[in-house]
Amino acid sequence: MVSTLAVPGSYPTVRDALEVAPDGAIVTLAAGTYRERLELDRRDLTLRALGEVIVDASELDGPALAVTGGRVDVEGVSFTSGDYPAVVVTDGRLTLRKCELQAGFGAGLQAADGATVEASEVRVLRAQYGFVFSDAGGTVESSEVRGISDDGVIVRLGADPVLRGTTVAECGYRGIYVYQSSRPVIERCDVSGAGDAGIVVAHGSAPRIVETWVHETIGPGIVVGPGCTATIERCRVEQTGEPSVHIDPTATATVDLTGSGGLSKAGAHDDADVERLLSELDSMIGLAGVKGEVRALIDEIQVNEWRRSAGLSVGAVSHHLIFTGAPGTGKTTVARIYGQLLKALGVLPNGQFREVSRRDLVGQYIGHTAEKATSVFEEAMGGVLFIDEAYTLARAGGTAADFGQEAIDTLVKLMEDHRDQVAVIVAGYTREMSDFLDANSGLASRFAKTLEFENYGADELVMIADRIARNDDYIFAAGLPTALHAYFSGLERDRNFGNAREARKLLEGMRKAQSGRLRAMGRMPSRDDLRTLMVDDLRTATRTGP
Repeated sequence: MVSTLAVPGSYPTVRDALEVAPDGAIVTLAAGTYRERLELDRRDLTLRALGEVIVDASELDGPALAVTGGRVDVEGVSFTSGDYPAVVVTDGRLTLRKCELQAGFGAGLQAADGATVEASEVRVLRAQYGFVFSDAGGTVESSEVRGISDDGVIVRLGADPVLRGTTVAECGYRGIYVYQSSRPVIERCDVSGAGDAGIVVAHGSAPRIVETWVHETIGPGIVVGPGCTATIERCRVEQTGEPSVHIDPTATATVDLTGSGGLSKAGAHDDADVERLLSELDSMIGLAGVKGEVRALIDEIQVNEWRRSAGLSVGAVSHHLIFTGAPGTGKTTVARIYGQLLKALGVLPNGQFREVSRRDLVGQYIGHTAEKATSVFEEAMGGVLFIDEAYTLARAGGTAADFGQEAIDTLVKLMEDHRDQVAVIVAGYTREMSDFLDANSGLASRFAKTLEFENYGADELVMIADRIARNDDYIFAAGLPTALHAYFSGLERDRNFGNAREARKLLEGMRKAQSGRLRAMGRMPSRDDLRTLMVDDLRTATRTGP
């Protein structure tokens, strides 16, 4: 059974809400700063942020989030601690998505004793260490460790995580330190600006380092110590201390430094990955026009590659795109797939995805905006910079508008200077995006194409609702698809229409209605009872509001 709880309002603190939440519950956190610590012992819970949520334990004794055993899923929450790690997970499974971690002392995230961490789009921006894996595993993907005072990532005590598409930059000591018989996979990562070596392997460890770029480090790029075994495949090591790669005579290492010499050069073409990603695109519900446009772009890239191989001229090509349409139409998902396709085609060195909005680009005083916009752009180099609701940068009136205009002007220049090194995708409502393009005379010419994302029809929304439900282990009772179709057909497609978000919001309400219905049964519900959503749940949800 899944419940939904909200704080503040429903409960005075997050801890109060967690104490009464049953296993399997989804706890929704209202926007705000919560000055408390969260300790979850053998719990099965999901925490989702509704707006900007910060759990601030900087004045408290202990981590902001401590998970022991169990299974915890967190999305969109920032965790801040003082003299402790921001997040600690021990002997449990923790999934973090779109989270930000900061610690005055200790690690941004510390995983130990058989723990598994699945982290995607997680940013560690201030801490003594970034990620620390001790006898732990999992995956860190499309994430960022930046400005750490000591080692950016530590992998020790036989740990075997996968680090993929992750940036480790500006660390005071080493970028990635692997020791004590650990076996990580470091794949398509960007390691730079380390105060010592970029990647160090020691104490009998055996990492696999693939298509990773190590550059601008004070010490050597990669060091493999005595007795270690390392596989270094298709990597680039540039502008580092000497030697750029050091292999101890007693180590066993396979070294292939055939990676491209710079971000502007294409990498290897992965046909299998291209087909997989196109199949993933095709599996999305609706969006026939968008799918056709993306395939046309991919076909053009392929033909240009053939022309180049044949010695024929190829004109300059921009990979920047405009996505227009209402919310909830799959713009972010398509942008992610597009970035991965560019990586698989060898156009960009990695498919990392950096999603930002106005607040990430616009500063508070003159000169601050250009600095912020440039920093964000540089962080996205080699991948996709996705600017949601980009039209808000062109808001009229007042000082804020001037700062927004400064962000636009800065981006225009960067997009031209680095058009082969990054794909910028701007997204928003169709009419407002037209105003955005008028904000700078050179802005429209920077984009290769505009893709229009149309509203979903009732049939498509029923399919989306069914897919979401099945992914969460629910099924629809007889008659419910027909009732859902009637409900979606009656919704007004105005500016506030949320498309797939409407389906997700409605299902949340139906789950709540199902919970009330099952509690009123007077008996223990069966497995089928727990899985089945009924027409009555829809009626209750739409009567009380999802």
